Amino acid sequence: MESLKNERMDQLMEAIASISTAEEAYAFMEDLCSIAELKAMEQRFTVARLLKKKMPYNLIINETGASTTTISRVNRSLLYGNGSYNRLFEKLDGEE
Repeated sequence: MESLKNERMDQLMEAIASISTAEEAYAFMEDLCSIAELKAMEQRFTVARLLKKKMPYNLIINETGASTTTISRVNRSLLYGNGSYNRLFEKLDGEE
């Protein structure tokens, strides 16, 4: 992440962190990203959830249409990343 860190990126992350509702998030993300970018992020997030539930790759492929490369990349982030998926899942699961 260090290679991404700079003043402009800090401003973007602060803007994202200031979002307080799903409605605000939708509006900002639709303005910021293309539909394809948003769909790709949604797919990765869903893959991460399914991996956390120990779903096999072949079922994740059927459920999401994700490639094995995408699933492996997300799995690597879950296992060796910054822990952000797990922290977000804990937050979201606590709200349900």
